Amino acid sequence: MYTFRIAARSIHKPWEKWQVITGDQIIAHFVGDYILQSAWMVREKSRRWLAALIHVIFYTLPFLFLTTNPVTLAVIAGTHMVIDRFRLARHLIWIKNYPWPGSKPWSECRETGFDEAVPKYLSSWLLIIVDNTVHILINGAAISYFG
Repeated sequence: MYTFRIAARSIHKPWEKWQVITGDQIIAHFVGDYILQSAWMVREKSRRWLAALIHVIFYTLPFLFLTTNPVTLAVIAGTHMVIDRFRLARHLIWIKNYPWPGSKPWSECRETGFDEAVPKYLSSWLLIIVDNTVHILINGAAISYFG
């Protein structure tokens, strides 16, 4: 069912309540993950829990403009910490590539999830894209579900 609000000049769509990703969530993600992340955090977050924790604190700050729900913020912070600390995006890449012919064992793909046949610049960018996509989907789901 569609309803038209003349004052707001917008059409209400029933699926909007299930909208997972919004522009403000993407901006909060990029501010937290790129602008507020220092070079030290980038180098150390996958090696040391303290660096990962400090990065996650800074990462979560922009989301305070979107929600103050402690459960939502805990999901955003907790999943971000685990994904970044263990570099889980590379595992996801390897798993999606593994069942196909010619795939390589993990020992040959552990840096980015791709084997050496994929050019370094491409595997690095694809890893960044997969990592960002996973974070944005989880953040959007947490904000949509918990508020």
